[in-house]
Amino acid sequence: MIRRVATNEQQYSTIATIATNDDPPPLLSSPERFINRELSWLEFNRRVLEEAANPNHPLLERLRFLSISADNLDEFFMVRVAGLVGQVLSGVAEVSDDGRTPAEQLERVSERVAALVASQQSRWKALRSELASNGVVILEVADLTRREREWLQEYFLSHVFPILTPLAVDPAHPFPFIPNLGFTLALALLNAHNGKTMSALVRIPGSVERFVRLPDGPLGGAARFVTLDRLIVAFIGLLFPGHEVLGEGAFRVIRDSDIEVEEEAEDLVRLYESALKRRRRGSVIRLEIEASMPESLRAFVAGDVDVVPSGIVLVEGMLALNELSQLVAIDRPDLKFPAYNPRFPERVKEHGGDCFAAIRQKDLVVHHPYESFDVVVQFLNQAAHDPNVVAIKQTLYRTSADSPIVRALVGAAESGKSVTALIELKARFDEEANIRWARDLERAGAQVVYGFIELKTHAKLSMVVRRESGALVNYCHLGTGNYHPVTARTYTDISLFTAEPAIGRDVARIFNFITGYAEPDGLEQMSISPITLKKTLLRNIADEVDYAGRGQPAQIWIKCNALVDPQMIDALYAASRAGVQIDIVVRGICCLRPGVPGLSDNIRVKSLVGRFLEHARIYAFGAGHGLPSPKARVFISSADLMPRNLDRRVEALVPLLNPTVHEHVLGQIMQANLMDNQQSFRILPDGSSERIVAEGEEPFNAHKYFQTNPSLSGRGRALMESSPMALRRRA
Repeated sequence: MIRRVATNEQQYSTIATIATNDDPPPLLSSPERFINRELSWLEFNRRVLEEAANPNHPLLERLRFLSISADNLDEFFMVRVAGLVGQVLSGVAEVSDDGRTPAEQLERVSERVAALVASQQSRWKALRSELASNGVVILEVADLTRREREWLQEYFLSHVFPILTPLAVDPAHPFPFIPNLGFTLALALLNAHNGKTMSALVRIPGSVERFVRLPDGPLGGAARFVTLDRLIVAFIGLLFPGHEVLGEGAFRVIRDSDIEVEEEAEDLVRLYESALKRRRRGSVIRLEIEASMPESLRAFVAGDVDVVPSGIVLVEGMLALNELSQLVAIDRPDLKFPAYNPRFPERVKEHGGDCFAAIRQKDLVVHHPYESFDVVVQFLNQAAHDPNVVAIKQTLYRTSADSPIVRALVGAAESGKSVTALIELKARFDEEANIRWARDLERAGAQVVYGFIELKTHAKLSMVVRRESGALVNYCHLGTGNYHPVTARTYTDISLFTAEPAIGRDVARIFNFITGYAEPDGLEQMSISPITLKKTLLRNIADEVDYAGRGQPAQIWIKCNALVDPQMIDALYAASRAGVQIDIVVRGICCLRPGVPGLSDNIRVKSLVGRFLEHARIYAFGAGHGLPSPKARVFISSADLMPRNLDRRVEALVPLLNPTVHEHVLGQIMQANLMDNQQSFRILPDGSSERIVAEGEEPFNAHKYFQTNPSLSGRGRALMESSPMALRRRA
């Protein structure tokens, strides 16, 4: 028997389903049914780090994964740990969904981080040795010849010395402010003339690369490097003449970099300009000190940096491993992934580059980065120059430093078209660039809107209004990823181009909601958060429970970046208990426990980590026909299954109505992700994960499959010839 219970009536008219055909397991009413989100994120970053040891990746790509894991961890401290520390200091005792207080979470996070940092340093040690064997060598200054030391001193005097500032620290010279991620040398010095000791600091400039490359030998050979901090220490006498170094070591601070927006701000732009300045002076969350630093110097640094004792960490190895990305950039194609040139959508080429003609023929899905983001730029450039286009509306959450999207919008505005741009000022770490784009667009004559104060606008929408045969036609682009041509080369995302009238009307209503604050009255096909998106997903989950109760096929496929929302998780648990078969591909955080007897027996969760960063969101429901099926309900979205996406952001969910597009996403993209057994990890009931090993089945790498096989959209027979399942059958 299936019983439906209405929940959260004030904000949503949603229906949560609870299977009552047997006694519910004790875990169903316990906070332990959820995995802690911070610990789940750290487990995701461990998977990223594991790719740094994957022998299937070229050496420099493994180094890149190590650098990414270190960069991820910095952001985790700047935002997530900073939030927990703030709660503890404020005396907040409210527990998380999994039943832990902020202090308890911090304790568990500290344990996991210590293990993760130790693994990063161990991996760096192994990679450094392997790099040396492959002609990429990190040297100590003491290992250099006299001639090489002379060259290095000249380099130091020309490129480093002019921008260094030696700072003595005493009562007349207080300990200076160290900026976020500031990398600094601490020194204990002895004055050779008077025998007095002093403490000093030298900020290591971020404007100079961390790894200084030595000149190649006469016959080429190895690429040899010295780190910038070792270079400075080697010539410290030029900064402090007449002083002897008694002890030295480096340290680094990580500061709170989150921005809290006041509920009522008269001028969002002015607020964010001042908030960005405050960010640079956020409180210190973590102080990393080289373990080799003498104890007296450690006490000197720790005593003057205002950080809680638990935030002081001794690092055995190299600080700022994220800067290893500089080594990845060296010209060694033999140690990197083969270059990949994305395909341009064939249907657009068949129409001579006319995007409108291609979309008019039928809906088109473009799968990035396997298919070029240039088609999105071309769509907007064509709109900017087309005399029949009368208006363009565009959301911008993140974009590149030299954005062709913004240039196209500026050109359209300057040519007299009505251009409306929604610039989201609350896009973390991109606020400064977004303010600059807003100013440029306003100068060109575009209408710039900053969205809601209390909601981030995260939906990826573009609408071009074109005059055709005496009527206006809406051509729309709806995406799962940002309008960012740089990240589009590495993020896997889905772009839907459509001229479907109902979707066009819905997109227009959503833009009116963003600019005019009036909630749309009855969307025809789409759903938006925070109004109807969650309701739509819960309703479809409830429908699958009904199909299972009637003995029909009941199946759900989900692909997203994070699964956190407790109401969605409980609905999936209920569906599993009712017999619905659920497969989830989640890149990062997963607070759902899969495979728990009596709770989630029918839920399988995997994470795919590889060359490209999985970013697309797909939600598929069998609708009584199982999956994959041409009768299934399939949606793409900008939203992950997190409270912030479902309750506190403007997000869009769009159904795939065209059969070709439907099959492309369901039978090609989604199925390949589920079949991957080369870059996938199985999420276990305790929140840990293990690499999936292809035992008894053909190896299948989803990223390589998409690189080497054509997409279905615009090529009607392509899927029959090269679908994931067809390839496996032939093998």
